[in-house]
Amino acid sequence: MFFDSRYTLPTLAALAFVTSICLLFYDSLELINIALIHFIPIIVIALEGNYARTTLIASISVLLFNYLYVPPVFTFNVYDIIHVWTFAIFLFFGYVITWQAKKIKRNEMKEILLNTISHDLKTPLSSILGSITLLLEDQKLSPETQKTLLNDIKNSSDKMNRLINNLLDNARLKDKKLELKMEWCDLEDLLGVALKDFDDAHIKRSLHIFIDPTLPLYWGDYNLLGRLFANLLDNAFKYSNQNKQIYIKLKQEDDRIRILFFNESNPLNERTLETIFDKFYRAEDNQEISGSGIGLFICQSIVQAHHGEIRAYNKDNGICFEITLPILKYPTKLHNEAE
Repeated sequence: MFFDSRYTLPTLAALAFVTSICLLFYDSLELINIALIHFIPIIVIALEGNYARTTLIASISVLLFNYLYVPPVFTFNVYDIIHVWTFAIFLFFGYVITWQAKKIKRNEMKEILLNTISHDLKTPLSSILGSITLLLEDQKLSPETQKTLLNDIKNSSDKMNRLINNLLDNARLKDKKLELKMEWCDLEDLLGVALKDFDDAHIKRSLHIFIDPTLPLYWGDYNLLGRLFANLLDNAFKYSNQNKQIYIKLKQEDDRIRILFFNESNPLNERTLETIFDKFYRAEDNQEISGSGIGLFICQSIVQAHHGEIRAYNKDNGICFEITLPILKYPTKLHNEAE
């Protein structure tokens, strides 16, 4: 993203601050010191590893430096070739720092991914192996105990399946040449399929679903939309205990489909709401809840691939995830195409 207020605005503020300092102490600072001071905001933004934002801040910094300090001042004319080299150095080292930052971030992502796989796959796998061992070694288990162990195996298998599917979807969505496999989708049916991966008792106790009876078929990628529902359900169930309720609403509004997932929970702070869709992000006060932190990132990628929008916000006594998907094609045209 070219302009991200979380990074760009603070850097612009820092640039304004250092410019004010340089103007205030202009008489006691040499030109080389002013240049070095103006390089600080470039370093700050370059550490985020985004070439576009580095170029933006470096360009503004160079223009300010040229206009305010390089003779003749208050013009963009440059008479000394040494200052041209100064401008080039600003951009060059900004790009070098950005490249190094991207390299470090890639390594960090790999480490997080490995930790995710080792932890989030190990936990359900251990549960499966433990349950199978009990079933095989103890032939005198009661039918109720056997059923409980089999349910544990199923639930743990579903967790592994969701994580693996998320990792595969993440790899697919990273492809810039991704082509969606568009077909007519029954969103109510997709939601029902996604619910089959979760515990029936939990669903009956806490889940409330409201679906517009006139909801049309939706032209989209069936598998990705199913993953969208599965991840939103997984997130809602994980952050809602036995006494909390979850509400899901699907309805058509003009030329778009609106999907709401609301779960009763403690409100989130603004910082968390801003970063909740970042890859591998986990809320600091919910670290005890298992998860890879990739599910909501996948949701955002799927929605964006369908040219829609997704946002999270505090509402009443819980958190609401709101998705709007534009209707790109109406099912009534399906008959005309068939003819």
